[in-house]
Amino acid sequence: MIYFEDLEVGKETYYGRYEVTREEVLEFARKYDPQPFHLSDEAAAKTYFGRLSASGWHTAAMTMAVIAQHLGQQAGLGSPGVDELRWLKPVYPGDTLHVRGTVIDKKPSRSKPDIGSFRTETTVTNQDDVPVMRYTSIVLIRRRPE
Repeated sequence: MIYFEDLEVGKETYYGRYEVTREEVLEFARKYDPQPFHLSDEAAAKTYFGRLSASGWHTAAMTMAVIAQHLGQQAGLGSPGVDELRWLKPVYPGDTLHVRGTVIDKKPSRSKPDIGSFRTETTVTNQDDVPVMRYTSIVLIRRRPE
């Protein structure tokens, strides 16, 4: 189990990869982001995207799916939020996303001595190592029991 005390500022963790499928892009768009360029090749061809692209919110959800596979290894307590979320490049069906996080700072709680928090910068790249999304999140985590 990884506790607050085990975190090293500056350490990068590779969480894994995610294969983006056309079916998932369309399903997510129909349910949550029904803009034409997420639903139709023809509509997308007339936009900046050039072809069917995943919703940025779908990219965030796929990223969380990758990270969640590792949460059992951490004494995490959830997150109060995300800062500086940026969609840097379109994500297309057929892309392979790679998710990495770097601890950028950490601090013990002043009011709850059994927990701390840390901030991590998460970067998502495609198969060509081009960044497609980046954000900073705050994570709550247990301190090592004495």
